[in-house]
Amino acid sequence: MRILVTGASGVVGTEVAERLTADTAGPGIVRTARRAAGGADPLTAPVPWDIGAAPAPDLLTDRPWDVIVHTAASTRWTMTRQEATDANIRTLRAVLALAGPDTHVVHVSTAYVGGVRAPEDLRGEEFEGYRNGYEWSKAACEEIVAGEHRGPATIVRPPLVLGRRGDGAIGRFSGPYSLFPALVSGLAAVVVGDPDGYAEIAPVDEVAEVIAGAALGTPPGAPRTEVISAGQDSMRLSDLVRITCDTLNAFRAEHGVDPIAQPPTVSTDSWNRFFLPLAAQWLSPVQQEAVKLLAMFQSYTSMSEPFEPTRKVADPGGVMAASVLHWARSKPRQALGRTVPWTLIDAA
Repeated sequence: MRILVTGASGVVGTEVAERLTADTAGPGIVRTARRAAGGADPLTAPVPWDIGAAPAPDLLTDRPWDVIVHTAASTRWTMTRQEATDANIRTLRAVLALAGPDTHVVHVSTAYVGGVRAPEDLRGEEFEGYRNGYEWSKAACEEIVAGEHRGPATIVRPPLVLGRRGDGAIGRFSGPYSLFPALVSGLAAVVVGDPDGYAEIAPVDEVAEVIAGAALGTPPGAPRTEVISAGQDSMRLSDLVRITCDTLNAFRAEHGVDPIAQPPTVSTDSWNRFFLPLAAQWLSPVQQEAVKLLAMFQSYTSMSEPFEPTRKVADPGGVMAASVLHWARSKPRQALGRTVPWTLIDAA
C-alpha cells in the first residue's frame, strides 16, 4: 500500500507518519514537508514540497496513491480570508491533483467546523458564521473533499490537540500551550469565559490513531466524518484552569518554588464591555498582547455544548495534566519563573 502523508513535520503529521510506518512495517509511506530535514534518513525523510506554491516533485506524481493523508495546514486563528485561502484551500486542491479515482483521501479538519458558536465568538462577515479564517477555510476544504474528489474520503475532526496520553509528549508546543507560560508569568491575570463551559481536548496519539485507522482501514462507500471528542465528559473551563495550575504548582513545589495563584474567571460579556476597554487604556503593551493572545481561546474553552464524538476521548483531565507536566519538564525556566502581577500605566 502506497500512502502519502502531507505536513509530516507538523504536530499531527509527525505522529501520524510514525504510527503508519510502525503499523505497516514497509517502505510504502512517503512524507512531505515544506522544508527538507538535512541529514535525515533518506528512507524516512520528508520530501520537500511547498504545497500550492510549487509543483509536486516527480517522486509524488509517478504512480497513483492508494491513500493520501492530508495533515498539512495553517492553524493560525489570525489569518485573513485570502491568507486562509492560500494556506489551506489552495494547498488542498494541489494535493487532490495527486489523487486518482481509487485513492482514499483522509483529510484532517477541525472539530470546530461543527458545534455551537455564540454570536460573540464570530469575527466578521468575511468568515461566514465561523470564528476565524482557519475554521472558515477548513469548512470549505471539507466541502471540496466531499464534493470534488472522485474516490473515497474520510474527514477527521479533532478538537484542540495536546500531548500523548501516557507521557504528555508532543512534537511542538503551539496553540493551547501558550496558556501555560502566561499563567506562570502573570500575564494571564484573568481567564475569560464561562467556568461551566466545555473545553474539548484530545491527545495527539489518539488523534493519530484515528487518522491511521482510517488510512489503513476499508475505504468508505460515501464520505465519512470522524469526530474526536470527550462529549458530555469533556472538561469544563474551570477544570482546565484548575488542573493546569495544580500540575504547575506540584512541579514548582518539587523544586522549592512558590505556587502560582489560580486566576479568577470573568464572563465574556463583562470582559468585552467593561474590562477590555480598560485594558486597552491602562495595560502595558506586553500585557495587551497577552490579552489579545488569550482572547483567541475564549470561545474554544467555554463552549455551551460539547461535540458529539464518533471516537470518544476518555479522562481528558488526565491528558491535560500529563501535557502540562511534560511542558514544565521541557521548559523548566518558564515553569519555575517568577509571577509578575499586572500593573497599570498612565496611558495619558
